[in-house]
Amino acid sequence: MADILQQLNSVRRGLMLILGGPSGTGKTSVVKKMLEQDKNISWSVSVTTRAPREGEKNGVDYYYVTDEQYDKYLQENAFYEHVDSQYGCRYGTLRSEVDGFINVGKDVIFDMDQEGFHQMRAKAPQDVVSVFLLPPSIKELRRRLEGRKTDSKEVIDKRMNMAMERLKYWNEYDYAVICLDLDQAVETVQHILSAERMKRERQLGLIGFTEQLMKDAKEVQNG
Repeated sequence: MADILQQLNSVRRGLMLILGGPSGTGKTSVVKKMLEQDKNISWSVSVTTRAPREGEKNGVDYYYVTDEQYDKYLQENAFYEHVDSQYGCRYGTLRSEVDGFINVGKDVIFDMDQEGFHQMRAKAPQDVVSVFLLPPSIKELRRRLEGRKTDSKEVIDKRMNMAMERLKYWNEYDYAVICLDLDQAVETVQHILSAERMKRERQLGLIGFTEQLMKDAKEVQNG
C-alpha cells in the first residue's frame, strides 16, 4: 500500500504556495519552519539587479544579473512576477526556476507582496494556492514589530500604516489564517497544503491508477 502512495506522489504536479499578510504576522518565520519540516517544499531563488551583500552567494540568495540581462528576461516573458524596487534595483521570479520544481512534484513556497501575488495568480491560476496571515489583534501586531528591536518608532509607524493597507486584500486569498503563534500557524498552513496536494487535478498518476482498477475489476467480473 505504501508503495502505491509513493508511486502516485512521484508523478504529482506541484503547486505554488504564496503567503501574504502585513509585516509582523510571521510570514518569514512560517516559510522558514515549513522548509525545515517538509522535504517536498522548495524555495525559489529570485533574480535581482542589485549587487550582492556581504556573505550572499549567487544562486543561493539570489541570481545576480545585469540590467541588460534583466531586460532580456522581460522581453522573453521569462518571469512569473517582477517588481521595481523603490531603491532602484529590480527583482523577478523566473518561470524556469519554479516550473523546474512543480513539474517534478515539488511545491514552491513564497513570502510575497500584493503586486507579486496578483501577477503570479494571473499567470498560473491553476497552480497558485494563497494564504493570508492575519494578526490576532492590531495591538499584538505592533508589539511584535517593536519586539524585533530593529526599527525606529518612525519605521514601525510606517509599517503599521502599510499593514492597514495590506489588510484590505485579505479576502482575495484562498485561505486566511489567524497567526496566534508560530507553531499553530505552521500546523494550519501545513494542513492546507496537505489538502491541496490531494486535489484530483494535481494527482496526475490517478488517471492510470483508476484505469487499471477498472481493468482489474472487469477481469474479476469475467472470471
